[in-house]
Amino acid sequence: MAAIKPPMYSVAMMPIWLGTAIARTQVLAINWGIFAIFLAAAIAILAWLNLSNDVFDSQTGIDKNKAHSVVNLTGNAKGVLAIANLLLAAGILGIVAIAWWQRDGTVLGIVAACCALGYTYQGPPFRLGYLGLGEPICWLTFGPMAIAAVYYSQTQTWSWTSLPAACLLGLSTSLILFCSHFHQVEDDLAAGKRSPVARMGTAAGARVVAAIISVFFGSLFVFVALGWMPLWTLLAIASLPPAVRLSRLMLRYHSFPRQISEAKFIAVAFHFWTSLLLGLGYWLAVP
Repeated sequence: MAAIKPPMYSVAMMPIWLGTAIARTQVLAINWGIFAIFLAAAIAILAWLNLSNDVFDSQTGIDKNKAHSVVNLTGNAKGVLAIANLLLAAGILGIVAIAWWQRDGTVLGIVAACCALGYTYQGPPFRLGYLGLGEPICWLTFGPMAIAAVYYSQTQTWSWTSLPAACLLGLSTSLILFCSHFHQVEDDLAAGKRSPVARMGTAAGARVVAAIISVFFGSLFVFVALGWMPLWTLLAIASLPPAVRLSRLMLRYHSFPRQISEAKFIAVAFHFWTSLLLGLGYWLAVP
């Protein structure tokens, strides 16, 4: 279960939920068929990303001490990669179905670009994650690009109104990746991976975690005050408990891998609840 990481799949589900909720403010009715296909495709594509990253990390030796690596558990990197590629094909096929349905290839183009960027994160010869660029890639693909694709799939139009929420979603998603570095700094450095935490140290990294959470809620208030997001989206304030728990944990135990090994799952909880409540706020904003 640790290898499969079921909670992480909310990262695939929440952009579909939030993007659809934002689209609902612009259209009278949601196409639930497209919603369901996009949701299934997103889960398949994230499964590809997780499994292929396990394979690519096994090639550099960075996961040699990672007991819940799928490659370490199975001892079959080629088989894992084959399954990953089948999942990618299934996910892309779902997006192709949406494009065919709408007679419009825009969503397919956005998703293909997201997958290409996702590959550059760990895939050779790019391995941009080893240069510390994983968080910007994560913010862009799971935030603005994902929301744009989902929004377009329902409206077949563009609107800047989806951007504020997309930026917040990208921020909470990137926080998950950022928190995943703390418990493996030594392995990262040994494999030549210069993650942001490896570069700045765990103490500074812990302060960055607290800062990201502060920026998230501060931006939420600003966006609502400016009228860029509905008043109902302030429901996301109810996600403060996991945010506070994560900040306190990281500030206190940032240099103790065992104590903060679950930090990324607290970050997942923060991402889940903020995304769920932001989407609910958009739904409630529709008369």
